[in-house]
Amino acid sequence: MNSRRPTPWVPVTLCAALAVGLAGCTGPGQASVESPPPPPAAAPAPTAGPVGSEPSLADVVERVAPSVVTVRVGNGGLGSGVVFRPDIVLTNQHVVGAARDVTIGYADGTSSPGTVLATDRITDLAVVRTARSGLPVPEYRTELPRQGDPVLAIGSPLGFENTVTAGIVSALDREIPGSAAQSRALVDLIQTDAPISPGNSGGALLDATGRVIGINEAYLPPATGAVSLGFAIPAATAVDVAEQLLTAGVATHPYLGVSLGRLTPQLRSGLGIAVDEGALVLGVEQNGPAATAGLRPGDVVTLFGDRPVRSVEDLLGALRDTEPGQQVPLTVARGTERDAVTVTVGSMTSG
Repeated sequence: MNSRRPTPWVPVTLCAALAVGLAGCTGPGQASVESPPPPPAAAPAPTAGPVGSEPSLADVVERVAPSVVTVRVGNGGLGSGVVFRPDIVLTNQHVVGAARDVTIGYADGTSSPGTVLATDRITDLAVVRTARSGLPVPEYRTELPRQGDPVLAIGSPLGFENTVTAGIVSALDREIPGSAAQSRALVDLIQTDAPISPGNSGGALLDATGRVIGINEAYLPPATGAVSLGFAIPAATAVDVAEQLLTAGVATHPYLGVSLGRLTPQLRSGLGIAVDEGALVLGVEQNGPAATAGLRPGDVVTLFGDRPVRSVEDLLGALRDTEPGQQVPLTVARGTERDAVTVTVGSMTSG
């Protein structure tokens, strides 16, 4: 893995939230619930143009828009969602929060009840069963796009349903420094300059052919000086977690059994740590994988396997690529010493 230079910490906003943190966005009044009409037929695929030409983006939007929905929560929260199965919608956990019942708004202006089946806080994903069936399922592209690829974002920013914005893939494997305390989902993200706003959470990030490459997750607000800095959970992660949630009701993730913090100059000085970068171990869970391996509070993890660790997000991103039961060598700094330990990765679930 190529090393990445650290980026200064900046605030991050989960894009379904206005002023209510992770509880979702406020938006226009909730739409009335109507009896489910017959499901709309998906628009035909765009007719191919001359050899080497790209399909019309308008045709792509017309075809995929019925697969993107609005998710409304009874407390006024609002976000977006993407059809995953003919009667299942995939969205963000922070959109639905603790709600069991939601309202799903469709591209044709109708709505129906939805039932939250399962959520996963670790990846910030949720699956919702809709009262309406026969919904058009888009294609999910589980291989990562390339930096510079054109993309479209579809969702309901500020309640403006089925809004489309365009941009490119700005970067891959992106982490938002300092955000791990909010959500472990905010690592290994697709960065895009396609404008997204509150209410876009859970909506679709599409490639130029209309395949879902990501689930929109977060953005950096203009108050930070950012311009069009948005992030999406890769489709491969979303599909894997959604399948686990639908099969078992929970998703299983690798874990170490530690609480982590940012290594600041003050902490380096106070603890006598000789390294400038790494993930600081604040606490170790008793009898957990890290404790068994010999990690202690005050250790600084600088290498996870063969991957350099410069931040908490680096460590979480590396951990996500392992499997429970896998043995991984770690390099840790203890004061002025460097030690090597081997940890057997554990597993955890999040409802």
